[in-house]
Amino acid sequence: MKLRGALTGGQRRSATVGSLGVAQTLAWASSYYLPAMLATSMARDLGISTATVFLGFSLALVVSALLGPFAGKTIDRYGGRPVLVATSFIFAAGLAALALAQGPVGLFVAWAILGVAMAAGLYEAAFATLVHLYGKDARGAITGITLLAGFASTVGWPLSAWLELEWGWRAACGVWAGLHLLVALPLNWMLPSTPVAPAEPPAVQAMPAEPAPAGTLSASETASVQNPARTAALLAFVFAATWFISTAMAAHLPRLLQVHGVPLATALVFAGLVGPAQVAGRLLEYGLLRNIHPLISARVAGAMHTLGALVFLAVGVPAGAVFTVLHGAGNGVLTIAKGTLPLVLFGAKNYGARQGLLMVPARFAQALSPWLFGLAIDRFGASALWFSAALGALAFAALMAMRDASSKGIRDEV
Repeated sequence: MKLRGALTGGQRRSATVGSLGVAQTLAWASSYYLPAMLATSMARDLGISTATVFLGFSLALVVSALLGPFAGKTIDRYGGRPVLVATSFIFAAGLAALALAQGPVGLFVAWAILGVAMAAGLYEAAFATLVHLYGKDARGAITGITLLAGFASTVGWPLSAWLELEWGWRAACGVWAGLHLLVALPLNWMLPSTPVAPAEPPAVQAMPAEPAPAGTLSASETASVQNPARTAALLAFVFAATWFISTAMAAHLPRLLQVHGVPLATALVFAGLVGPAQVAGRLLEYGLLRNIHPLISARVAGAMHTLGALVFLAVGVPAGAVFTVLHGAGNGVLTIAKGTLPLVLFGAKNYGARQGLLMVPARFAQALSPWLFGLAIDRFGASALWFSAALGALAFAALMAMRDASSKGIRDEV
């Protein structure tokens, strides 16, 4: 506590972003990115199909979808620290239960526990925590944690694969559980428990005459957004479509590359480019695009998966790296947009609850994604990529259709 008080405001903010970013990296690597490396071994050891393991993962995502709005409301009321501390214990419990599972029932129970942790321990909870702490100024902090957590797949996939190869998938789950208790728990405990006091005097903050930065919505413009229900519906669709694609790629990208003729070793190298590409996209958003309205950067990012997929489908194996880099960069920026678009369009009030509701369709899309895209690969092989490319195009169209709802704030940039 003394150390926290001795730090300057900027240092405290950087410490918060760093702590939350590392904790998020562990949370994503040990849940969202876990099945891609361990599902086959789990299925073989438990005497079930790989599809059944992914069905358990889908169950976790359904539980996460159902509990997400409640988690958001809780953070709005009490802040993120107690919620994220609790999720460190729940992640550890779920992973320990997964390591001890002896059949499909134990597997599903473990994934259900992990679903509870995912509802209150992944990006939506982290974004709501930052908005609770920093209000409308949370955009930079949101970008900061996604920069760190963008390496979750780059760290998680190789580490899970190495642990499984050396000691088996049960030990891998046990190690991840231990990391939540030994690393993520202390980091979440270090988070501020109350909103950070503004640096400027209230009289300065209250001055209405100061113009908003170019490409942003002022408070009055945000409050007067036309057709808020339409805007919310379009956002929910964009989030659902892009999270379906993201989850499908997280679960099946190495396999998808292989059915396109990419050798296994090369497929792993190409897949490993996703994490750095996500971080590169987020650095671009933090630097060049930080003064641009989030809707503009979201539109650019929304086209990247489809563009990369079309190039890969047309050229083949030599364009595999182009596809993974474009997918990763677009996904990286869209992850930030999932946090910043609701903030800039609707404001900070009740952000957590609103974010939880907006993400319900996305969570259900995530739940279906590993299973449906796996079936598509089984039936259509390399042509399954046309499905995700079309879905990405629809998401881009929805982002373009949001012009009427927010054109007042971005007209000068379009």
